[in-house]
Amino acid sequence: MEIIIAKGAGFCFGVKRAIDITFKLAQEEGKGIYTYGPLIHNPQVVEELRQKHVFTTENLELPDIKTLIIRTHGVSPRVYSKIEEEGYNLVDTTCPFVKKAQNFAKILTEEGYQVIIIGDRDHPEVRGLLGFAGDDALVVNNAQHLPPLKKKVGIIVQTTQSSETFRKIVLEVASRAREVKIYNTICDSTSQRARETEALAAKVDLIIIVGGKNSSNTNQLVKLSRTVCAKVYHIETADELETEWFTGVQKAGVTGGASTPQWIIDDVVEKMKEISVGR
Repeated sequence: MEIIIAKGAGFCFGVKRAIDITFKLAQEEGKGIYTYGPLIHNPQVVEELRQKHVFTTENLELPDIKTLIIRTHGVSPRVYSKIEEEGYNLVDTTCPFVKKAQNFAKILTEEGYQVIIIGDRDHPEVRGLLGFAGDDALVVNNAQHLPPLKKKVGIIVQTTQSSETFRKIVLEVASRAREVKIYNTICDSTSQRARETEALAAKVDLIIIVGGKNSSNTNQLVKLSRTVCAKVYHIETADELETEWFTGVQKAGVTGGASTPQWIIDDVVEKMKEISVGR
């Protein structure tokens, strides 16, 4: 069985930056380090950090917090204010692309636009963006379910959303509002990874997508792959691979979400090789 690995699989720039900063702090400071929510959406990395005494919390009044790390997804201004009030050492690892989206949300609000955030309401990035977007901001993820809009509408998008969803909603908003200002805040890595994954999925018999089940960008890759490949499996670790998946498979693809460490991808590939030899 031929195994093809996507070139862009694994950590994106923003995630790698956050991981490097956090592990360095763990080595230098040792105790009292917390991340506000999971640093990234990968359970294995979060557990590795916990073993190095970097813990996760959204309770900003814990007595043993010394350093508080803002996760890659960012937070709202309210959280920043609370951290300042408590006097913690703040380390901000918000992804630069998320920071840009936050800034655009703030600008649109100040310019009098009703802000539409294209994304998933329960995603931490979107919850943070809402804090910058004004009281009349809306979160939408489907062009068919748009609520009534004001005359001036500004659009930003969750950095890990699909370009197709963004396009459909923008077209629908443009048909309803009198004035529309658009900032495409999908990150470059997300777009490139999606293109690579779609191309790979189209030329293999089976594709394995490696990443956290709670990872938005990983789930987007799964959804996209299923439009062009009959056998698509989303796993977090090599232990989830099943030998029968590969029956009759001559060519298999592997990719990983932006928060998937290389060592997990390597483990998956090695297990696939073992399955191939044992067939």
